[in-house]
Amino acid sequence: DPHRATHNMLRALPAFVAQSVRPFRTSAPAFENLKESAEPKANIKNFKIYRWDPETNSKPRVQTYPVDLNKCGPMVLDALIKIKNEQDTTLTFRRSCREGICGSCAMNIDGTNTLACLCFIPKDATPMKIYPLPHMYIIKDLVPDMNNFYDQHKYVQPWLQNNEPAEAELLQTKDDRKKLDGLYECILCACCSTSCPSYWWNSDKYLGPAVLLQAYRWIADSRDKAKTQRLQDLQDDFKVYRCHTIMNCTKTCPKHLNPGKAIAEIKKEMLNV
Repeated sequence: DPHRATHNMLRALPAFVAQSVRPFRTSAPAFENLKESAEPKANIKNFKIYRWDPETNSKPRVQTYPVDLNKCGPMVLDALIKIKNEQDTTLTFRRSCREGICGSCAMNIDGTNTLACLCFIPKDATPMKIYPLPHMYIIKDLVPDMNNFYDQHKYVQPWLQNNEPAEAELLQTKDDRKKLDGLYECILCACCSTSCPSYWWNSDKYLGPAVLLQAYRWIADSRDKAKTQRLQDLQDDFKVYRCHTIMNCTKTCPKHLNPGKAIAEIKKEMLNV
């Protein structure tokens, strides 16, 4: 009997030690109550998510999903993955790097185009509203059709063009290299283009902020020898000049770039062509 053994051990100790060492007993119900009290209270946040499946012939709808934030990561993408894993496996969205590098998880969250992996979940009780990027054809749920966007990107030939023979790498001065800062970081998430009213109404003709930022990245590159041709390819009433400097693009960019400034620089360069 362990209790008898403890009692005999205490009898062998000096009186002052025996009084300070007493066997500890607890009942199972008391332990369970302690465990339950340690559980944090559920912190439920509702996510209202745009849903549409072309295969069901049903109209688009908004579906609400409750998520316990105590058991969820801090970002909106964490909540979407948790919903898909635990509540509704049919929920469809793009995601890849989870670090704001790939641009896959671009969507409209609470009225702002941003990346779900970089968007923190507010701790208040207000439901979050999640929609796909606006004014684009939808493939399913939060997945927009990016084909037109990528075709426009291809149009500006986003690669270095230099046919001059070189025996070594093409060097740049520090000042020339600095001109590319704020341009090469673009991840083509399309948050800026889909926030632009001019792109909403003329996406078949106007190239949009993201593509024009990419175009200027090569126009400004001192190693590129196709600057004149690049500017000539942009010479019409729509490709560049549909930009009215509304600056939604700069405000919404999750990488904190300035497409509006890049477009203005293109317009300045075109004066010399």
